[in-house]
Amino acid sequence: MSTTTSVDFMQVVTDRHSVKKYDPSFKISKEELVELIETATKAPSAWNLQHWKFVVIDEQAQKEKLLPIAYGQEQVVQASAVIAVLGDLEANKNAEPIFGGAVKAGQLPQEVKDSLVGQIEGAYKSPQVARDSAVLNASLAAMQLMLAAKAKGYDTCPMGGYNATQFAEQFNVPSRYIPIMLISVGKAVQEGRPSHRFPAQETIVWNQF
Repeated sequence: MSTTTSVDFMQVVTDRHSVKKYDPSFKISKEELVELIETATKAPSAWNLQHWKFVVIDEQAQKEKLLPIAYGQEQVVQASAVIAVLGDLEANKNAEPIFGGAVKAGQLPQEVKDSLVGQIEGAYKSPQVARDSAVLNASLAAMQLMLAAKAKGYDTCPMGGYNATQFAEQFNVPSRYIPIMLISVGKAVQEGRPSHRFPAQETIVWNQF
């Protein structure tokens, strides 16, 4: 990695803050929203099952419908879009096409593919494993999406304060998916408030407690 790229990335990480005041007249194109999500989907995931789905809400009427579900948080209607990040409770169903494609491309031996699919199916017999995996892996994609947005000059705010049950009902989310978070994305009219962070030394335990 070049020094320039490294510095740029660290600046993106440093500059990203949760923004709650957006320019409602500014619109991000669907093409750019797709680009952001394409970057988000390059996040790592267990077994490469890609446990995520994104509901992009960019129509004003739909944002207005979302507003009470998000407890009146005004960034929902002011931002260019709100992206609902969903976690896949049945990501094991992705194994066959993902690993089958790798076998066809000569990237994976059939016996390795069969072993991986068996491991996955065994793990997914546990509803807790399925749920934990959905939350963990979709969250990795969510963070990557926010960093990608900042790198493009946009601002975001992750929101956990919303009625997930109502969201699933009102936006027709299949039972296969669970809402993980909402992310507003747009152009800030007021910078996010800097937040106090513990020094790294206070967060690190070397080797064991």
